[in-house]
Amino acid sequence: MKKTSKPDVVIAPGTGAEDARLADDSARKANWKRWGPYLAERQWGTVREDYSADGSAWQYFPHSHSRSRAYRWGEDGLLGISDRQARLCFALALWNTRDPILKERTFGLSGPQGNHGEDVKELYYFVDATPTHSYLKGLYRYPQREYPYRELIDADKGRSKLEPERELIDAGMFDDERYFDITVEYAKESPDDILIRIGIANRSADAAPLEVLPQLWFRNTWTWGESDEDCGPKPSLRATADGRIEGEQFELGPLEFRAAAHDGQSPELLFTENETNVERLFGDSNPQPFVKDAFHEYVIHGRSDAINPAREGTKAAARYRLIVPARGSVELRMRLRLENKPKSHLKESDLGRGFERTFAQRIAEADEYFATRIPSALSADERNVVRQAYAGLAWSKQFYHYVVPEWLEGDPTQPPPPPERKSGRNSEWTHIYNRDVISMPDTWEYPWYAAWDLAFHMIPFAHFDADFAKGQLELFLREWYMHPNGQIPAYEWSLSDVNPPVHAWACWRVYKKTGAHGKRDRRFLASCFQKLLLNFTWWVNRKDAQGRHVFSGGFLGMDNISVFDRSQPLPTGGHLEQADGTAWMAFYCGTMLSMALELAREDAAYEDMASKFFEHYVHIADAMNTLGGSGLWSEQDGFYYDQIHLDGAQIPLKIRSMVGLIPLYAVEILEMDTINRLPGFKKRLRWFLDNRPDLTGKISYLEAAGTAGHRLLAIPSRNRLERVLRYLLDENEFLSPYGIRSVSKVHRDRPYLFRAGDEEYRVEYVPGESDTGLFGGNSNWRGPIWMPVNYLLIEALERYHHFYGDSLKVECPIGSGRMMTLGEVSRELSRRLARIFLPDGRGARPCHGGDRRYAEDPHWRDLVLFHESFHGDSGRGVGASHQTGWTALVARVLEGLAKEAAHGHSEPPLRVVVSQR
Repeated sequence: MKKTSKPDVVIAPGTGAEDARLADDSARKANWKRWGPYLAERQWGTVREDYSADGSAWQYFPHSHSRSRAYRWGEDGLLGISDRQARLCFALALWNTRDPILKERTFGLSGPQGNHGEDVKELYYFVDATPTHSYLKGLYRYPQREYPYRELIDADKGRSKLEPERELIDAGMFDDERYFDITVEYAKESPDDILIRIGIANRSADAAPLEVLPQLWFRNTWTWGESDEDCGPKPSLRATADGRIEGEQFELGPLEFRAAAHDGQSPELLFTENETNVERLFGDSNPQPFVKDAFHEYVIHGRSDAINPAREGTKAAARYRLIVPARGSVELRMRLRLENKPKSHLKESDLGRGFERTFAQRIAEADEYFATRIPSALSADERNVVRQAYAGLAWSKQFYHYVVPEWLEGDPTQPPPPPERKSGRNSEWTHIYNRDVISMPDTWEYPWYAAWDLAFHMIPFAHFDADFAKGQLELFLREWYMHPNGQIPAYEWSLSDVNPPVHAWACWRVYKKTGAHGKRDRRFLASCFQKLLLNFTWWVNRKDAQGRHVFSGGFLGMDNISVFDRSQPLPTGGHLEQADGTAWMAFYCGTMLSMALELAREDAAYEDMASKFFEHYVHIADAMNTLGGSGLWSEQDGFYYDQIHLDGAQIPLKIRSMVGLIPLYAVEILEMDTINRLPGFKKRLRWFLDNRPDLTGKISYLEAAGTAGHRLLAIPSRNRLERVLRYLLDENEFLSPYGIRSVSKVHRDRPYLFRAGDEEYRVEYVPGESDTGLFGGNSNWRGPIWMPVNYLLIEALERYHHFYGDSLKVECPIGSGRMMTLGEVSRELSRRLARIFLPDGRGARPCHGGDRRYAEDPHWRDLVLFHESFHGDSGRGVGASHQTGWTALVARVLEGLAKEAAHGHSEPPLRVVVSQR
């Protein structure tokens, strides 16, 4: 079974140094991935640190506690690294001599504080990374003015959801170039020998003071009184007579750290314990005098009694006190090494010329690696976007620890949690034991996994690090993640929430992308298929309320797209039949059919499973098109809608939104050469087509004109497809200069209204930030452009084109007079999506909004942010600003355009005029 119009192009593994490291790590010859950017950017305000009675995670562990309170389930820091279980962590701390707080972590508003929910109030960028983290580069932009913590909090208190968020730039923190660019780079000499280079550039016209405190500390595993495998003897760090820091942890073994002198002056070594300052937070006496916030107290308030005079503890820092010249720079060097039997201890000379050579070599090897992954046909600007997208993917890998039974019960040495927790959030997920490096949606706003986000992450990851992509997809199907009933956990705020069932699609695509035909990882595919059967059964049993093949499912990832909160009981009563929920299940069926047919090539037992999924697909597609007369299709409008069933009546919710476009995704191409090799499946298929015309007559199951080579399996008929595409390709409806909007622009002037009793509910076109409080208000599906659903649409159009070819052309855009095949339409949508990130004629990237610094300042213009979604009219980034989880799909979009150009499909995009209305 094919899903695209051309064979998948698989980049053969190269023979470079990074490829060799990947191979050695995969074969367990060398543990190159032990260390990476696994340190979270935000651990405070997370569910796993919340032990409150009412689940108020933001209030239970606020930012103001983070410098003083030991974390139970993880750690956080500024552009830091850790081992894969965050036992030992390294990150920066900074002080510009004006801030009231030592900058140890990025700051942002909590969900309740922000007028659009949680929002990080910092500028930082993930610049480069290799898959084994042999080289990493990140940039933090640190203001020289006092950081406006209180101003940012107070500013949002009076802001409505109709007003923009107040960002750090808006507070003037970077005016007059009064800021430092802090570049952090890591290079591995060997798997356990890490070189660290910190570059500080003063962009202002005046010399400026700065204190830099590289910090090394152990995650607190000793305070809680637990006896599991995480907990052992308390680790230790201590100063040596020759200026190093030595330490030991019972699993990692001995370690050493050296920070080089600057201008002939060695840094001051500071020590304390990574333990809670009980006195500051709760008013009780500290069990011992040296606590987590000691360095803050020592540096900011000059309290020398805060640090341990014995120069030992579980948290250490090397304090540099600098004056950075005007327009000048400073470089700091350090080295962290685990060695069981070192030939000699780290010396100052180990941070000299050999240090420089290693960095130069790792950077050259990173360039070499990406030269084999990023098409040379892309422009320099395009390659820059792709490389930063992959860097963001790598930096978004974080250690995630959450053991639900321990979390519910509390720890022996801590006060018992409130009894309400035993029946509260996630209490039915007592099998959950998460202690892994996981790809996060966004490193600050969403520092916890989200199941459907992760599936999309793995598509670019398959090109960047195939083993990691397969491992992540398998991980979420393991018994310590997947519920015994077959549900895949959604995210920590509610593990039971329902995300769109895209995991199978991701497994199938990763399988195809990570090996040449005939050399693919069938063990991976078969393993995933078997466990996906459990998940599919869960969906059928739990989300088909009436047993009629029409599905609900709740909000399904598209938070506020409906007129109601679809995860809650309807205010009208009755039940909701969802066009997207039903289409997602058809999509799931089609993907499982593809997988079963592939596996049946070598194991005939899978032929029966292929028959099962074919028939189930037909049942779902038939219900969607015909149940109750016309199913979820509106013949009058030519669109698919959700419907409320109430007292025997069917009430369509006539909102033109992504909900009605998702039925286009569920399209498969069945290749006759595959069917002919599977006699059992072919016989059952023939019987079904001959004997169930009542089911097969209303869906697309067609032979291609002029050839018996392939057949189409799709929800819409050709006529219905063309009718939906008239909305999709209309610039006054879904088609934006930058992709497909999540809600039609027509609802700007004609909002959808629904009345239930005395209440009125409405959906308007809102192209930017959300104007409602649904789902915290920080995510908007009523107008912005979302990369993952656009990506699936592009893939679907390619499959339709594979079947219809030049026989089906549509006007694109509507009213232009320009006719395109569906393959050309898919490329046009790809170009529009790519345009979000590329400089226009003025040098401005739409994703950055109107800030001219990103277009004109040489220190800004090559940096790219990958937001959660994008303004439906301007392309400006909206929501989380570091969502190089699924927004990294733009890398695959650009690479796909390069591939098409190589096949002669490089027609220029249409000139787009952006409406200023």
